[in-house]
Amino acid sequence: MELPQLSNEASIKLQEGINLLLSRWSSLQVAVENEFGGRDSRNRSQQLPIDIFSWFTQSKGPIYIDELEDILDDFMLSLNTELDDGSIEEISEKLMIMHEECLEGNFLSVERLKDAPSVSVPHVKQDTSGDEDSDGSSVEEHTEAGVYSPKSQPNGSQSDHMIVDEPVAGAEDGWTVVPSRRNKGKRN
Repeated sequence: MELPQLSNEASIKLQEGINLLLSRWSSLQVAVENEFGGRDSRNRSQQLPIDIFSWFTQSKGPIYIDELEDILDDFMLSLNTELDDGSIEEISEKLMIMHEECLEGNFLSVERLKDAPSVSVPHVKQDTSGDEDSDGSSVEEHTEAGVYSPKSQPNGSQSDHMIVDEPVAGAEDGWTVVPSRRNKGKRN
């Protein structure tokens, strides 16, 4: 059984849709903007839509959403960012739907993305209260999307602190902040 192929127009629309969707994925944008994966985070993030498009178009057999989720998860881990906010699954589902629609010549999901207002990513807030680790490095950054990743310091060290906007315990969301085991006994 031969897999359906994208028309030239559908290929262009799918590439556009992948780029739009990834550019609006706040967790990815926060990790890239703050270089959680190092100085080449932006360059690597520009390769991600190309890799996803290739995965859709070069697969020899059926494509499965869990494989796409693995691609996105591995990429975010390469940016030193672990996500438990459900966004990987959400982005994967939207990409799969977009691919299916493009195969049928339906570009509605891509057009909706183009028409939707672009949202800036003001999720990262750095604490400027002067709270420093024992080695003098500044504190970690926090994102509202549930992404916690250390901000690399120029000397290569990373802070053991986490600054969390209120509330600290998010019982309504089912999560709480757990202090690092490495800090146990270091502070009062």
